[in-house]
Amino acid sequence: MSGAGCEGLLTGRTTVVGVIGWPVEHSVSPQMHNAALRALGLDWCYVPFAVRPEALPAAVAGLRALGLRGLNATVPHKQALMPLMDALTPQARAIGAVNTLLLREDGLLGHNTDARGFVRALREAGFDPHACSALVLGAGGAARAVVYALLSEGASVTLLNRTPARADALLDELSPYAASGARIASGALDASMLRRAASDARLIVNATTLGMWPHNDASPWLDDVLLPQDAFCYDLVYNPRVTRWLSQARAVGCACADGLGMLVHQGAEALELWTGRAAPVDVMRAACEAALGGR
Repeated sequence: MSGAGCEGLLTGRTTVVGVIGWPVEHSVSPQMHNAALRALGLDWCYVPFAVRPEALPAAVAGLRALGLRGLNATVPHKQALMPLMDALTPQARAIGAVNTLLLREDGLLGHNTDARGFVRALREAGFDPHACSALVLGAGGAARAVVYALLSEGASVTLLNRTPARADALLDELSPYAASGARIASGALDASMLRRAASDARLIVNATTLGMWPHNDASPWLDDVLLPQDAFCYDLVYNPRVTRWLSQARAVGCACADGLGMLVHQGAEALELWTGRAAPVDVMRAACEAALGGR
């Protein structure tokens, strides 16, 4: 049959999946996933749900009661979901954050597709993270996946955050995944540490929400700190496509990529987990680009 994809007739047989976040209005995951579901010919529908942090346990209980097949999770829920799961995949347990939920007969499985999606997006953009020297900005749920992915690739990682204790704790937890000889360090996201860490960084990743809609004018990079011209700059933010930080990086000649590739590849893995079908990656990317337009 032809898939409804939230645009055709929804019935009691329609399988529902979606995304939870606060805010969630900026997300183009509904357009991306519904385009994929139509392409696969599935009677499924993907819905955005705005869930306040204090309402997260009730939302998870609602998922169970309503029989949703699964959910994606975005800011700020990824770490808070951990204790609400019945089981965790090795990736989610290692990263300490959940971005994909799957409801099975034996309970709710928490998975993390961000790490693999990040590495696939980097390589697609022309940067190989294997054994590189990386600087990561931010210490939230997305940063955990990025650091785990980079350490798994043998990279040396410096992690900076406005609250240094969070960066310290994150690296302490993930240090067992560092390759032998890889350097790891953490500190405050201030001018002194930025200058020091940027001096030998070949990859710089913005894993903060600074620059994300609706705070488009914000940037994690301080104006009085020069970006190294030979660094590859990756911004996990995809809405807007060109953040203030990416504009700063392009202005000094850095190679750059926005977070759309990671969104597509982590979404493709989630879709495959829910449906058991190969994801139509090109369809998903085209739907995202159409939804974002000139943003």
